[in-house]
Amino acid sequence: MNAPRRASGADPRDTADSLPQRYVPPDWEGAIRAFLIEKEGRSGSRRTAEEYARLLHRFFDGLGKTPDAVTPDEVFTFAYGPGPTGQEPSAATVNLRLAALSSLYQFLIRMDLVDRNPTSRVQRSRQEPPPPRGLDREEIKRLLAAVPDTAVGQRDKAIILTCLLTGRRRAEIMGLKAGDLSRNKAIYYSYRGKGGKVRRRELPEPCFLAIVEALRVRGKDLTTMGPDERLFDVSAHGFYLNLRRYFRKAKLPPGGVHILRHSAAKLRRDVGETVEEVSRFLDHSNLAVTTTYLRRLEGEEDGGWRKVAALLE
Repeated sequence: MNAPRRASGADPRDTADSLPQRYVPPDWEGAIRAFLIEKEGRSGSRRTAEEYARLLHRFFDGLGKTPDAVTPDEVFTFAYGPGPTGQEPSAATVNLRLAALSSLYQFLIRMDLVDRNPTSRVQRSRQEPPPPRGLDREEIKRLLAAVPDTAVGQRDKAIILTCLLTGRRRAEIMGLKAGDLSRNKAIYYSYRGKGGKVRRRELPEPCFLAIVEALRVRGKDLTTMGPDERLFDVSAHGFYLNLRRYFRKAKLPPGGVHILRHSAAKLRRDVGETVEEVSRFLDHSNLAVTTTYLRRLEGEEDGGWRKVAALLE
């Protein structure tokens, strides 16, 4: 092809500069991957990032649109519509779908890839949180007695005991590695808490001894393990399924892993710790969060009913 003729003496760069720049669409898949990496880093939970990834890919693959072309109506249909099984979503599922999309769009806005968040016009579903439940001392004894004396049981018992005595969240416990443990007279463990902040606390001796024994029956020794080797060779979901079986065997109402954190807070209160002490123990952001948490867990005392009842005698 012959090059176009230009006026005599004209600079060839004038023609190139006068043409509009070619539009290069954003790498949307790369942007979503970056969001998920940031989400896992900030939350400290791989499970949350994996759940968000599943929802986001289902939404965009089913819609066949790029994020900048999505409408609030399409968000509403996805959030409130039936899932792959054909069942209507619960309030918790609706809110999880909206949370995944909203978090993504907040990230894309910060990256200057979109200028609006279509989820902002879709209302969340009203969701009443289930009442928290903590196990008492006798129930905990029944639960531990239901764990079999096997290699798997020794490992699961170490996880349960660590949850009960440290009050840490599931991801914080399941993600512990050999390199997270250190000794400074006592044994300490490092963990990534909510918000991605790394903390270091003393590991209760019963937890340490249970972990050492669980490793021993698997032929492992902390002194020879690599720093990136996990202390517990089970996924969070695998441990959850085992825990459900132990609850059934102990003839306890069904419960998930988070009930162990509730139980840890309840045990601390039972031995006389203050709200302030429990708040620090749970890594709550402020006392108001802990007060609400404990009020729902323990119930509210009524100190005036006796006087009123006396009037009616």
